Amino acid sequence: MEAALKETKAKTSKVSGADLLLKALEKENVEVIFGYPGGAVLPIYDKLYDSNILHVLPRHEQGGIHAAEGYARISGKPGVVIATSGPGATNIITGIADAMMDSLPLVVFTGQVATGVIGTDAFQEADILGITTPITKYNYQIRDIKDIPRIIKEAFYIATSGRPGPVVIDFPKDMAAGVSTVPAEEEIHLPGYQPTVEPNFLQVRKLSEAVSKAKRPVILAGAGVLHAKASNLLKEYAEQQKLHVVHTLLGLGGFPAGHELFLGMAGMHGCYTANMALYNCDLLINIGARFDDRLTGNLKHFAPKATVAHIDIDPAEIGKNVPTHIPVVGDAGEALRQLLKLEGSPPLQEEWTETLAVWKEDHPYHYENSEVLKPQKVMELLYEKTAGEAIVVTDVGQHQMWAAQYYQLQQADRWVTSGGLGTMGFGLPASIGAQLADPSACVVAVLGDGGFQMSTQELAVIAEFQLPIKIAIFNNKALGMVRQWQEIFYKERYSHSKNPVQPSFVKLAEAYGIKGFEIHSEEEAHLILDQVLHDKEPVLLDFRVDGAENVYPMIAPGKGIHEMVGVKK
Repeated sequence: MEAALKETKAKTSKVSGADLLLKALEKENVEVIFGYPGGAVLPIYDKLYDSNILHVLPRHEQGGIHAAEGYARISGKPGVVIATSGPGATNIITGIADAMMDSLPLVVFTGQVATGVIGTDAFQEADILGITTPITKYNYQIRDIKDIPRIIKEAFYIATSGRPGPVVIDFPKDMAAGVSTVPAEEEIHLPGYQPTVEPNFLQVRKLSEAVSKAKRPVILAGAGVLHAKASNLLKEYAEQQKLHVVHTLLGLGGFPAGHELFLGMAGMHGCYTANMALYNCDLLINIGARFDDRLTGNLKHFAPKATVAHIDIDPAEIGKNVPTHIPVVGDAGEALRQLLKLEGSPPLQEEWTETLAVWKEDHPYHYENSEVLKPQKVMELLYEKTAGEAIVVTDVGQHQMWAAQYYQLQQADRWVTSGGLGTMGFGLPASIGAQLADPSACVVAVLGDGGFQMSTQELAVIAEFQLPIKIAIFNNKALGMVRQWQEIFYKERYSHSKNPVQPSFVKLAEAYGIKGFEIHSEEEAHLILDQVLHDKEPVLLDFRVDGAENVYPMIAPGKGIHEMVGVKK
């Protein structure tokens, strides 16, 4: 009788919307929240005061959402973000768009004015549903407290299933502060959202048959391989069929760079061998890449001689940019499992293998040594002195491309970069999320001096948590990629791309209680990297690199993937 009374009391007890939110997050095993408090989310923050979930306070909301992206990329779990209404919510729009383009799972809670004044231009009101509709997988606005557990459960499912991406939940203040009875738990029922995970076997068999007949086959592996946790399956299949592998920028690490079948990264700043392999292949097997323009160059010249097969969990990507002859909708891992079971005979490609070997030997990445510190040399040193085992997080620009070219990633989930949106200011906060996702890892944040100055305030978070991130600034006193384009395409008219005035980054780091070093030569780089790379504390390294250095090879706008400049002859 007493137990029955307790059960009845529990069912009729009142809880706040904020209580329901925290309980739902605990059910989703959320370990960390990146958030910034404000008026509209104060009821939520009052409940967070007693929560065991780690809360990380960025020094700018955009830093918080980029940190959540870094966390999601390394942990594989959804990054959770809270921002207040109005400017708090609008400050995270860039991160939402970035996560959408790069398929990163986020669940983002935005505060909102009370339901009674929505639409009246109330203080700090913004139409976050309208703003984020084009850049989210889905978005919600809480209108009934009893819906909170269901909506959060659905949001986590949508963010992490199918092609991952961000989901926004707009949370009016009265929905967080108001009370209701505890609603009954519901099963997820989304009849309009049913991602195809298991690919059609007939299509997989058609691909297997095409492989056995090909003479110049190549695999193009994108981030879909990483999201599917299918790196080992890709390696097994490539070895079984003796297929060479090319990577996209976001796919790096999905196949070991030191493997004899690895050809390198393709695209605008990809290597000669990878680009020529895509141009000359007779069968292109795209696994989890979206054929973006920075990869393909002029579509008229992209894989012109190839039968194109495309494995992707997002059917909207298949045939969107490149005509596809063998479409396979489904999870990359499931497709690779089916291909492995078919055990087709490896294609006869002796002449192709010899050609690829000659290209690799004759046209590697290259640069000219000089007394001035070369950025490529710095990347080689970072690779050497971390034994290729670091988590490498980049900002956007020349340094990003040098990291992709010269840091030979051997493992999956050690690479964090902003690909589709190309967001400057991403790297430093994303390294925070990456380090929190894997506290024992050596995390190296590779930044340009321009991008670093967009998010320097996040040094406070690194200092607060004493995160042992190694911040490597490739300081060429310019917006390097902009300067490069102005040099090549705009007659060296360097319009506002050079940074003659900048702070002392070392003193800035020291102001936050972080050690800093200014490095001018290869000798200094050797000495200081040996000294600090394996310390269990943060450090900032200001590498004063050659400001005239450009990223090569390069495919100019409008040119084909085979029309590279800056290739070693």
